[in-house]
Amino acid sequence: MILGVGTDLANIDRVANTLERFGDRFRNRVFTDVEQAKAERRRDTVGTYAKRWAAKEACSKALGTGLRMGISWKDMYVSNLRTGQPVMHVTGWAKTRLDDMTPPGHEAIIHVTLTDDHPWAQAFVVIEARPIQSTPG
Repeated sequence: MILGVGTDLANIDRVANTLERFGDRFRNRVFTDVEQAKAERRRDTVGTYAKRWAAKEACSKALGTGLRMGISWKDMYVSNLRTGQPVMHVTGWAKTRLDDMTPPGHEAIIHVTLTDDHPWAQAFVVIEARPIQSTPG
């Protein structure tokens, strides 16, 4: 069953201007060390930051809160599998919210997809609840 859906569209040039203006202050407030390391290794550093910004916004919408109610930017972050597939992680208040949304006997799965086409970066998040499979036994 679907628990939440969120999407966000971020302007890459706006993120570039924010990075230029605030630098590490912005990076350290919004992005985890994992996200920063990924972005700094990429040829399109700003586009990578913009996609992760959009992912955080989309995730907060899928959680049904937006960025309020105590949720922190760093409570949501994106890493990548070896295949390149993005994976959304939640900690802190975002994890608490996710746990509260998830019906008993289910596990929450967060699906995320990211794309960009200058000057836009987009993220789409779907939170799914799957029944926990009992092992025969």
